[in-house]
Amino acid sequence: MTLERTIARAFVMDDARWMRHANPWSVVLRFTVLPILVLAFWSRIWIGWWVVIPVLIALLWNWVNPRIFPPPRSFDHWTSKAVLGERAWMNRDIVPVPAWHRKVPNLLSVISALGMLGVAWGVLIFDIWQTLLWMVIVYSGKVWFLDRMVWLWHDVKDFPSGQEEPVPVFPIFSKPED
Repeated sequence: MTLERTIARAFVMDDARWMRHANPWSVVLRFTVLPILVLAFWSRIWIGWWVVIPVLIALLWNWVNPRIFPPPRSFDHWTSKAVLGERAWMNRDIVPVPAWHRKVPNLLSVISALGMLGVAWGVLIFDIWQTLLWMVIVYSGKVWFLDRMVWLWHDVKDFPSGQEEPVPVFPIFSKPED
């Protein structure tokens, strides 16, 4: 089982919830979780243990978000395709993804994770510029990851399980046109 599927199970993400999460509003508004957490932990010096309340609100928002939006009317939006690609990536141990998609998403996840450590350090020492720099790194890694998921979705959506992999013209540099 992939780490991503383990996380999805922790969030109790079934097919219906994944479809709701594919709503562009769900994807875009999930980006508010990190700033809310940063502000919450930053405020610990002023509100002490009450910091638990905004932290819980941010975590609750992270959990509720994929549940409150309706499924998208169309899956043509970039964010919807990114979610569909994430599902394909999450299940790569069951349905293999093309070879040119196997390394970069892992690298981008590592970049985002390292960025999160930097954000935590910046918040811990109350260094606003370091915190913001690392947040940019987190978001850059995440948005690039989502872009790769759109590319992955374009490459796998028409290839049922067991069918030979599609072969792009330039697997490193090419990107499907919308």
